[in-house]
Amino acid sequence: MKITAAQVNELRKTTGAGMMDCKKALQEAEGDKEAAIEILRKKGQKVAAKRSDREAAEGVVLAKTSDDGKHAALIVLNCETDFVAKNADFVGLAENILNTAVSENPADVDALKALKYDGGVLTIGEKITEQIGTIGEKIELSEYLMLDGEQTVAYIHPGNKLASIVSFSDQADADVTRDVAMQVAAMAPVAVSPESISQELIDKEMEIARELAIQEGKPADMADKIAQGRVNKWFKEAALLEQAFIKDNKKQIKSYLNEVKEGLTVHAFHRVTLS
Repeated sequence: MKITAAQVNELRKTTGAGMMDCKKALQEAEGDKEAAIEILRKKGQKVAAKRSDREAAEGVVLAKTSDDGKHAALIVLNCETDFVAKNADFVGLAENILNTAVSENPADVDALKALKYDGGVLTIGEKITEQIGTIGEKIELSEYLMLDGEQTVAYIHPGNKLASIVSFSDQADADVTRDVAMQVAAMAPVAVSPESISQELIDKEMEIARELAIQEGKPADMADKIAQGRVNKWFKEAALLEQAFIKDNKKQIKSYLNEVKEGLTVHAFHRVTLS
C-alpha cells in the first residue's frame, strides 16, 4: 500500500527513527503505526543482540540540577565510537534521558529505563534499543547517580567525558558551588571527609605505606609511625574538605566554605569520568 509523507513524518516524530526506516516499517506494517513502532523496536533488538559483545567504551557523561536546585542527577550513556559520542542526535538522546532523570527522580538505572522517553510512547529502554538499530552501534545507559540537598550543583567538563554533582548543607552563591564541583572534577577526592573514608581503603593505604617504609630500610616499629604519617598526608588529598582549594592553595575546601557561610559544608558528591 502507498505510504504518505505525513505518515512517515508522524512515525519519525514519535520514535526518532530515520525517515527510510520509518517508511519501510510502515510498508511492512501496511500503514499501521503501532505495528510499525513494534517493527522498529524489533529491528533495534536484533541489532542490539548482534552487538552485545562489543565494547561501548565511548559516550558522554552529563549532569544537571532541578529548577529549584535541590536535586541533581548524572548519567553515562555509552556507545562504541567517539564519532557517535560527538553526534548531536546522540548527545540529544542523552540530554533527554537526563532531563527525565532530573524531573522524575527514579530510584536506579532500571527505574529510569522504565520511564517514558520525552513524553512519547517508548520507554527510555525501548528508545535506546531503537537507536541501536538506527545508529548501528551498541548503546548502553551504564550509570545513573543522583543527590538531594539544600542546594545541589552539577558540573560538566568541556568534552562531555567528565562530570560531577555535589550536595551542600545550605544555600550558597552559584559561583561558590560551581567552584566545589570543579574541585571534585579536577582533584578526584574519594570521600567528603577523612571520617567518611572506608576503613578498608584506609587499611589498604596503611599497608602500602608501611611496606614502602620497610623497603626504604626502616625498622618495623618505625614503619608503623611513618605509615600513619603518610596516611594522614593522604587524607588531605583523598578527602574533599581537607583538600587545598585549587583557586587558592593556602585554603582548604572546608575553610573556604566556612568563610562563605558559617557552617556551610558538603554532604555528598559523585564524580564520573570516561577515561
